[in-house]
Amino acid sequence: MHNEFTAIIEKDGEWFIAHCPEVPGANGQGKTIAECKSSLAEAISLILADRRQDALRGLPEDAIRETVSIS
Repeated sequence: MHNEFTAIIEKDGEWFIAHCPEVPGANGQGKTIAECKSSLAEAISLILADRRQDALRGLPEDAIRETVSIS
């Protein structure tokens, strides 16, 4: 699935730091903007995967689970 998120990137000394306003808690850092964005993308992916797993815990056995795609 393809998703796009906002990366707010700032320079802090020799490092770039980033956060994503759409995914609270998602932060990244790197010596270059590319490293920083990659770090942020990994954080977003991990947070979303954890939230998906957490949301599925405790569902009734007869619950219908389907995929919805957005563009």
